[in-house]
Amino acid sequence: MTRLALLPFFALVALLTGCATGGDNPWYGASKQMAKEFGLSESAQASDALKQVLKLSSQRAGTTLSATDGYRNSGYPLTLPASLKPVADTLRKVGMGGYLDKVDAAMNRGAEQAAAEALPVFQQAITNMTIQDAVDVATGGETAATDYFRGQTEAQLRQRFQPIIRSNLEKTGFYSQYKSMLDTYNALPLTSKPNLDIESEVMNQSLNALFGRMAAEEKMIRQAPLSRGSAMINAVLGM
Repeated sequence: MTRLALLPFFALVALLTGCATGGDNPWYGASKQMAKEFGLSESAQASDALKQVLKLSSQRAGTTLSATDGYRNSGYPLTLPASLKPVADTLRKVGMGGYLDKVDAAMNRGAEQAAAEALPVFQQAITNMTIQDAVDVATGGETAATDYFRGQTEAQLRQRFQPIIRSNLEKTGFYSQYKSMLDTYNALPLTSKPNLDIESEVMNQSLNALFGRMAAEEKMIRQAPLSRGSAMINAVLGM
C-alpha cells in the first residue's frame, strides 16, 4: 500500500480531529508528515477537500434533475401515489388518460423546477460546515455526505419546493377542486385511509430522488476520487 493510500487513515484522523500529541495518538507524527508532503498540513485544507465532494455531488445531482425531463431520464420519474392507481386505471379506461398525463407532466415539471432551488441551499450548508462535520463525512459510509446534507437541508428544501410544486399542479386546472375533495376525505371518521395527497407525494418523491441521485454521485467520487473529483479529494480520500 502506498503512502498516499494510507493518508485517509492517518491524516484525517490525526489532523481533522485535532489529536494534539504523539503520546495521545501514536500515529500523529507520521500522519502529520505524510499530510505535509501532500500539501495537507492544515486541517482546513483537508476540510476543503471534503467540501469539494459535497459541492460536486450536490451540483451534479441538482443540475441533472433540474433539466427538462431530468427526473425521467435519470430513472426517477414521479408517479401518482400507489393509492390512486385504481382510480387512475379506471379514468384511462373511460378516455380520460390525457387528463392524467397532464397531471403526470405537472408533477415532473414541478420537481424539475424545485430541484434548481436546492443548489443555493446546499451551498449554504457547505459554507456552514465545520471541521468536525468534515470528520464525520470523511469517516462515515459511502453516502455520508448525502446523509449530512439531508439532515441539514431537508426542512428548508420542503419550504422552497412546496410553492413550486403547487403552482405546477394548479396549472392542470383541477387543483382547487382536488383540494376541496381531499379536505372532505381527510375529515371522514375512517380508521384506515390511504394517502391521497398528491402534493405531499410529489414533495416526497422529489426529495427522495434528489438525495438518491446525490448519493449515487458521492459513491462515484469516493470510488474514483481523482477522475470524478480533484487532486485534493484524491489526496484525502484516495485509496
